[in-house]
Amino acid sequence: MPMPWFLLSLALGRSPGVLSLERLIGLQDTARCSPGLSCHLWDGDVLCLPGSVVSAPGPVLVPARLQTELVLRCRQETDCDLCVRVAVHLAVRGPREERAEEEERFGAAASPELEDSRKAALQARVVLSFQAYHTTRCVLLEVQVPAALARPGPSAVQGPSHTRSGDLLPYGSVVFDCFKAALGAEVRIWSYTQPRYQKELNVTQLLPALPWLSVSAEGDLVRLVLDAPEEQRFGLALYRSQPHGAPRPWWHRNLTGPQTITLNHTDLLPCLCIQVWPLEPDSVRTSTCPFREDPRALRNLWRAARPRLLPPHSWLLDAPCSLPAEATLCWQAPGGGPCQPLAPPLPRDNITVNKAQEFPLLRGHPNLCIQVSSWEKLQLQECLWADTLGPLRDDMLLVETRGPQLNRTLCALEHSGCTPLPSRASTRAARVGEHLLQDLESGQCLQLWDDDRGALWACPMDKYVHRRWALVWLGCLLVAAALLLLLLLLLRKDPVKGWLRLLKQDYRFGAAARGRAALLLYSADDAGFERLVGALASALCALPLRVAVELWSRRELSAQGPLAWFHAQRRRTLQEGGVVALLFSPGAVALCREWLQDGAAAAAPAARGPHDAFAASLSCVLPDFQQGRAPGRYVGACFEGLLAPDAVPALFRTVPVFSLPSQLPDFLGALQGPCARGSGLLAERAQQVSRTLQPALDSCFQHRGAPGRGAGWALGPGPGLE
Repeated sequence: MPMPWFLLSLALGRSPGVLSLERLIGLQDTARCSPGLSCHLWDGDVLCLPGSVVSAPGPVLVPARLQTELVLRCRQETDCDLCVRVAVHLAVRGPREERAEEEERFGAAASPELEDSRKAALQARVVLSFQAYHTTRCVLLEVQVPAALARPGPSAVQGPSHTRSGDLLPYGSVVFDCFKAALGAEVRIWSYTQPRYQKELNVTQLLPALPWLSVSAEGDLVRLVLDAPEEQRFGLALYRSQPHGAPRPWWHRNLTGPQTITLNHTDLLPCLCIQVWPLEPDSVRTSTCPFREDPRALRNLWRAARPRLLPPHSWLLDAPCSLPAEATLCWQAPGGGPCQPLAPPLPRDNITVNKAQEFPLLRGHPNLCIQVSSWEKLQLQECLWADTLGPLRDDMLLVETRGPQLNRTLCALEHSGCTPLPSRASTRAARVGEHLLQDLESGQCLQLWDDDRGALWACPMDKYVHRRWALVWLGCLLVAAALLLLLLLLLRKDPVKGWLRLLKQDYRFGAAARGRAALLLYSADDAGFERLVGALASALCALPLRVAVELWSRRELSAQGPLAWFHAQRRRTLQEGGVVALLFSPGAVALCREWLQDGAAAAAPAARGPHDAFAASLSCVLPDFQQGRAPGRYVGACFEGLLAPDAVPALFRTVPVFSLPSQLPDFLGALQGPCARGSGLLAERAQQVSRTLQPALDSCFQHRGAPGRGAGWALGPGPGLE
């Protein structure tokens, strides 16, 4: 559905402004007047003959002030012309008010002539004359003021109660739509009456010369259509406005003539603004931000927003635009369920985007999360300590409330509410309430927060869960062992023996790695390299591994944005004990070096593809390597003939970097985990992966003009396979 049209070039003095233009549908001229007046527009134009000034025979209606406004006259939804609307403010000129004043002052009786003058309505023929380059028009408006409104008094006259003869008393206005004009034209407008009782009113206006912009949406695309003369040269910039500090540039071009610029709907943000200026010295730049209320832009902003932990006890909401938000802490128990807000004792606070916020905590905990809301709607929830302190723990949160006279109450926070301790309820916390109180007194609980109002304690529940289920698991194991022994005694045929042998091998060599998550990150240098990565990901799925790769998630990536998609995949992979594999290529190495040298500003959005998760991921990957959290979570790999391991930046060589396919056994062992190392099936699986990769490798080398290595590649021995 097309959006409103915007004029980008209307600058008033040195303070440029942007005007949202009203759109008029249809080509017919119209006139309308203020309440109480009646008006009629003559059909067609009239001759522009102002004539000489004559004396008014009595009170007459005359133009007092002209006011112009730019509008759009549209034949269809997107076929519009610039047009000038004229508002004529009318007033009464003549001695009627003075006679009324004298009659009121001396108490004289009204004469018949004065009484007839009072009863008569005021009428006027108002001419509007429009002149522009190669264009001259005159239109005639008939305006009438009823006798009731023509009488002097507070209801008809807005202004002083005592008016001298010849003063103008306002009596409403009439609006004419409209005179067609051209961009950059100078127009002059006159107004007078027939016959003419005073000097003509006139106004001169210089219409804007820069292009004007249409913003329309078609499916997932947003089109910016700029209408400008063929020879006009102008600059166009897209930037993100900031409430404090300089705007963040995003895209810039010097253009000539009409242009159409296409954006993906995932690029829209409320702070995305458009700036236009003529390519002339000391030109005035004008700006507009047309997506402030766009629902898609608001959704994209919340998808890009991400809470970030700042040691030791602060955090910030990282977002490309400012937004109204408030945050609170909550407690997330493992196994799902809603996050329980900790308010009270910790109330909600308004937050400022990209500004550090202090935590009122003594220490962090994996189950402590931040909820960010806007207009009473939950937008984000993030457990900030999960990356540093590990996955969610099976701990019970005790809430201590302190009242007057040193009164203290304790309750355990559960899904059903806060259960008082001790309690006879049937909840989990109530059943072990006495033990939790003993753990609190003996110092086995971790204190998270403390002040005059109360405290928060995290008490481990693992030992109570183990004690309860130990006998159950032992019984299950005994039953399973008995069934397996019975199966071995009853089934002695060769097929059954073979099946048991395969089951045993799968348990020994594959069960530890079955379903382990692996996230592959790569830079899309070209189509051949993407096919190579796709072949590797398909081969790894057969090991089996649960492989996530940007190439298979384009729809989800387009909906969420690269940064949000990578952040969710990385968090899921690491929480499940998986590994992130960085597949280095010449393009990836160049991008890493740019980030290491110049920071995040080196990766301009316009220089990367819309689905490049590797470029977006560097903002999260680099801190893990710089803070020493990468070993055990990340591995690297590069393909022989495309990139040597020594070409990988030294920061990323703090984790193993494998050269493929010669070190495929080591690479697969790192992906499957420590339990897979030394297994007899590892070398065979590496050979299978190598055979799957070979066609894609040969195709990639042919695409790049490099000689292929062919089937003669030898796989180096993996650990324990010499």
